[in-house]
Amino acid sequence: MKIDNPNPIQWQFSERASQLQSSFIREILKITQRPDIISFAGGLPSPLTFPVERMKASFDKVLSENGKVALQYGPTDGYAPLREWIAHSLSNEGARIAPEQILMTSGSQQALDLLGKVLIDEGSRVLVETPSYLGALQAFSVYRPEFASVETDDHGLVPASIDAVAEGARLLYALPNFQNPTGRSLSVARRIELVETCARLGLPLIEDDPYGALSYKGAPFPKMLSMNPDGVIYMGSFSKVLTPGIRLGYVCAPLPLVRRLELAKQAADLHTAQLTQMVVYDVIKDGFLDEHIPTIRTLYSQQCQAMLDALDEFFPTSVHWTRPEGGMFIWVTLPQSIDAMKLLDQALAAKVAFVPGAPFYANAPETNTLRLSFVTVPPERIREGIAILGKLITANLTE
Repeated sequence: MKIDNPNPIQWQFSERASQLQSSFIREILKITQRPDIISFAGGLPSPLTFPVERMKASFDKVLSENGKVALQYGPTDGYAPLREWIAHSLSNEGARIAPEQILMTSGSQQALDLLGKVLIDEGSRVLVETPSYLGALQAFSVYRPEFASVETDDHGLVPASIDAVAEGARLLYALPNFQNPTGRSLSVARRIELVETCARLGLPLIEDDPYGALSYKGAPFPKMLSMNPDGVIYMGSFSKVLTPGIRLGYVCAPLPLVRRLELAKQAADLHTAQLTQMVVYDVIKDGFLDEHIPTIRTLYSQQCQAMLDALDEFFPTSVHWTRPEGGMFIWVTLPQSIDAMKLLDQALAAKVAFVPGAPFYANAPETNTLRLSFVTVPPERIREGIAILGKLITANLTE
């Protein structure tokens, strides 16, 4: 029986809820699901790289041999064998990582939220790159920090610029490898300078590394974690090297911090699904990633080169773009007269999508920038889509 309600509820949302904003990228993705759209918008791994049969075999094995454990509640910090595997993979002569330093999360996005919850108060200063990962800006914004932008150039974050904005800062968030959105990477010299600067300032450094394994040359950069394990918080994910649908990430942090993160996770979701952790461990424990990741690198390298070739052919000489050596993204800087948001409307009408750059800035957005992702589009469609964008940009220059 439905009850007549003469007084509909007047929802009173919290101040925090009023700060929540939809991801601009997620809104674009709703538009670009049609097969006739050439979408360079989503930062999605290519489904061609998903090891479906290997995952299926491991799901069958785990459920057949240890189903009652896999389907039960698990410990908040995560499945012990998987945490041990991660700790071993992060350890080297510079840093010995203990399994107790690893906290499994429901994707690295949850790690960002937990770090914000534990480290940020309202008004806390948080240092971010210019531009920075939109998902991090969203996660931290819920806790109402004061974002301070760290200077960047064509080679990424400029460590020498940190001192000018560091006073009172709670943390510095950086993506040193094939950064989202720019595709830039920090040189070894800059990594050392960045770690030394943060250590001197007593400033926690978050090293977010979802793309580090995707170097086209196959030679990964050294992790900043190994340079200062007591001051660097390392974030990793299985989304880009296996599949994002399993929602499995992790954070490696000094013990005092990881214990606080564990308490925050208990309040959030108790634990990450034990089944998916056990399956991922079964997939990777015998060296599968050493065989699988090179196939991802090869595919992404070929598609990146296809886009770079198309950009060289079709974009005006007044447009500039990055030339990444790994990862999933190219960053484009248009002439100042072109607003990428307005260009997006024109592009969507021509059935091409991209992400305007403005949402990636914590402060002072540059509206003449945009991000292109190439990994889910075959080379012939990349060329077709870039040709369309080139014509639109040229038309805007002549108006």
